Amino acid sequence: MKKLLFPMLLILFIANSACSANTNTDEEIPSSAPKTDNSLEGPIQKPSSGYGSDGSYGVAEIDFDNPLYAGTQVSVFYPQGITSPRPTIFFSHPYGGEDKTYNMGLYNFIAKKGFVVVFVPYRTIDISVDHRYQTLWQGFVKAANDYPNIIDTGKVGFMGHSFGGGASIDLAYKAFTEKGWGQNARFLFTMAPWYAFNWNSPLTTEQQLQNFPANTKMISQVYDEDDVNDHRLAIDIYKHINIPDSEKDFIYVKSSTINGYNYVTDHATPSSRKAFDALDYYAVYRLLDAMMDYSFNGNANAKNTALGNGSSAQATMPSYNGQTMTPLEVTDNPVPKYPQGKYQFPCSSSTNPRIAYCN
Repeated sequence: MKKLLFPMLLILFIANSACSANTNTDEEIPSSAPKTDNSLEGPIQKPSSGYGSDGSYGVAEIDFDNPLYAGTQVSVFYPQGITSPRPTIFFSHPYGGEDKTYNMGLYNFIAKKGFVVVFVPYRTIDISVDHRYQTLWQGFVKAANDYPNIIDTGKVGFMGHSFGGGASIDLAYKAFTEKGWGQNARFLFTMAPWYAFNWNSPLTTEQQLQNFPANTKMISQVYDEDDVNDHRLAIDIYKHINIPDSEKDFIYVKSSTINGYNYVTDHATPSSRKAFDALDYYAVYRLLDAMMDYSFNGNANAKNTALGNGSSAQATMPSYNGQTMTPLEVTDNPVPKYPQGKYQFPCSSSTNPRIAYCN
């Protein structure tokens, strides 16, 4: 199995992962699935049916020069052979995760299901937060403008992990309100988010949160053994965003030991961790799959898995030889489980522009 060389946010302000320059192309090329996409570590393998199971599409990829990060490329992964634009996920990677292979399993999963995902690498050292946000934004916009035959901006999701989880809030708001993206369907999916900043807007983050479009849906995830990003960061956004409880869920993902294998929910969950395992498919891909079906396809039945408010279909995790992984903990009223001293980036840090909301 592929091993990740470093946890993403643990190397903040210390090291930058290198991303080699590739030949610019706008032709359809098959996306080579990473080794980790073929099997899962641990005793529990991929779901064979239902939400979380792999789709039937082949995966194609287009790469083009990153507008604001020389030497890197924006990647668009999409269902091979499509003849019309498809709903699209705009993914913001974690700090240090600019190598697209770190989350290749996720990108392939989305494309196999018949949807599109856009990945934009941003520089992670010696650059401002605003520049990182701008890099993501310009990459997303160029992809949408240059490939309207692939990307349907009427149905969109903004998804991000860690730094990208915090960034997704502002980027989504800008896309929804300034570009009109998502008029037919829109959602947020944040994972272990870092601080959420406000970029290039006269509004405060609080005003943005109070003015998200009415059709926005949301899943917010935190991971129990994460000691990097304070869960209060996710809780703050979740409680202040004006999405009704019926259209959002806050999810704690907990660790398990099954048949001697440890399913660890640290900050590197999902995919970018050292092992590609059932946590990726059952805790993340399964819920994303249902959210895409609910939002993009209008399938009301999918809501019970995506936003089931703790339903069995949503919370139940898989079993192996009579041992069941710890169920997901789902709530509309999240509270912190651990003191801020546990985390490398606590809510009360002066770096947090929303420090006033930590309590």
